[in-house]
Amino acid sequence: MSAPFDDDVKACAALLHRADPDRFMAAMAAPVSARAVLFPIYALNIEVARAPWVTQEPMIAEMRLQWWRDALQEIAEGPTVRRHEVVTPLSRVLSSHLASMMDEYVAVRRWDIYRDPFEDEDHFDAYINHSAGTLTLVAAQALGSADEDVVRDFGYAVGVANWLRAIPDLEARGRIPLLDGTPAGVQRLAEKAYRRLKRARTQRHSVSVKAAAALHAGWQTELVLKQAIARPDRVAAGTLGPGEIRRRLSLMAQAATGRW
Repeated sequence: MSAPFDDDVKACAALLHRADPDRFMAAMAAPVSARAVLFPIYALNIEVARAPWVTQEPMIAEMRLQWWRDALQEIAEGPTVRRHEVVTPLSRVLSSHLASMMDEYVAVRRWDIYRDPFEDEDHFDAYINHSAGTLTLVAAQALGSADEDVVRDFGYAVGVANWLRAIPDLEARGRIPLLDGTPAGVQRLAEKAYRRLKRARTQRHSVSVKAAAALHAGWQTELVLKQAIARPDRVAAGTLGPGEIRRRLSLMAQAATGRW
């Protein structure tokens, strides 16, 4: 879907550059025509992800998330959509179906507001599937055709990898991010995510070249999961991920080959 690269999109890009440099790099590795689609979607991710953390008042956090759910409902139902530097460009790149899908992504982030642990494995998986999985799927399908099951497998792997990297910060904020934080538990989770990553890759043909540009955001996933499997202690130490040079080169290689 083509979209103008106007001041709103530039503002989304600037927000992404400040708050999520990894996704900014991934978006910049995409074709120029894809960036005007990816920047607003990733900017929404920043706004929603930080909403539960900018206040100690759960009711205010709930209201912030509801604001985004209302905005997405306006996009889904049309024709009038509120004026906002993220919502306005979003309304140009999200179909009614994709806007409705993003509602589940916002709704599941309510977990971030409170300090309750995940109830069980299904609850954790639903959180990852509806946050990282849905974000990945919407970004991909906003660009081109992509099989939902394949992209959700990939998105789950990305979500777990990012989650493992965030563990020290989540624990410092008083959250209980893992069902089983033992080394064996971390390994099992990383192995499960890695299996889904490999399964998605066997179906690369089900994701169009255009849609695949959205999958650049997961370029560090394989390395992170392998590190967590081999050395689960790196999760608590906060040392998962590549060094700076490898980080940049691996993204360039993925963008050049298209092999996510």
